Amino acid sequence: MPDRPAPHRVAVIAPSPVALFNLAMPEMLFGKVEVDGRAGYEVVVCTAEPGPLPTTGGLDLYVPHGLEAVREADTVVVAGTGAPFEPDPRIVAAVREAAAAGKRVASICTGAFQLAEAGLLQGRRATTYWAHADEMRRRYPQVDLRGDVLYVQDGPFLTSSGYAAGIDLCLHVIRTDYGAAVANEVARGALVAPVRPGGQTQFTHTPLPPERGDACADTRGWAMRHLDRPLTLADLARHAGVSVRTLTRRFHAESGVSPLQWLLHQRVERARELLETTTLPMDRVAAACGLGTADSLRVHVVRRTGLTPSAYRAQFGRHGTATGSVTSSVA
Repeated sequence: MPDRPAPHRVAVIAPSPVALFNLAMPEMLFGKVEVDGRAGYEVVVCTAEPGPLPTTGGLDLYVPHGLEAVREADTVVVAGTGAPFEPDPRIVAAVREAAAAGKRVASICTGAFQLAEAGLLQGRRATTYWAHADEMRRRYPQVDLRGDVLYVQDGPFLTSSGYAAGIDLCLHVIRTDYGAAVANEVARGALVAPVRPGGQTQFTHTPLPPERGDACADTRGWAMRHLDRPLTLADLARHAGVSVRTLTRRFHAESGVSPLQWLLHQRVERARELLETTTLPMDRVAAACGLGTADSLRVHVVRRTGLTPSAYRAQFGRHGTATGSVTSSVA
């Protein structure tokens, strides 16, 4: 029996004082990944001075591992800190060394200041917590700072904006490594939104805003289970038991977009998952997600990702699932 590949190693760097929520996200999400019955990731939290580490919440956290853990990692994630304008030179040196070794380097929230200080973001797209965006621009004018995205990937470097956007970044990493089906399963287990596009080079469209109510939740769930059908506004309104006008008003209030915009977004996301996880012909992918024809599939996938469906499949395909019949269920 061939040896199973080792888990992908992730070193999470905790600057002082570390933001606990930032620090918890990578361990929580990467730790839930299982592929063929094995752990997909091995996560180690490390810091410049092992031992008690202050947090932004006033607690002390004991971190036994030093920055030598970075040398053993495949991916390095720098958590946010309450002292973003005082990058730790030891952390700066560690991430610079990691980048030189070809490792993937990411930051959550204000961790981007450590990457910028290391020179990793010069001439690259990046983002950080919105409240500190002006200071980032002032200190590092060579960074192409994007203030209107959840996260950005430019080459091997990833940055996320504040707080929960770190969840989106981690799910994006999981999707890149193991595909949409695995990432969406982790999202369901963590009770968070599925993978949302953020600001990667070929995924620059603004994601759906977070939902702000549940009056239309049943109808959204019903539509997700029937994406292969040619659903209309009347169909959605009929399921919700309201008029089209009322549905549109409620849907926009809860989702920030119209029902048909939301539906199109879900169809394209379903198409991306099928392109990643199956070898179905393009016309069957289009039919399964309700986009109709292969030509329509191409138009919408190119618009969302900048790639044709075949190019997207070649880049992100993980064809470990069956290639037979496909239903519209995303459960």
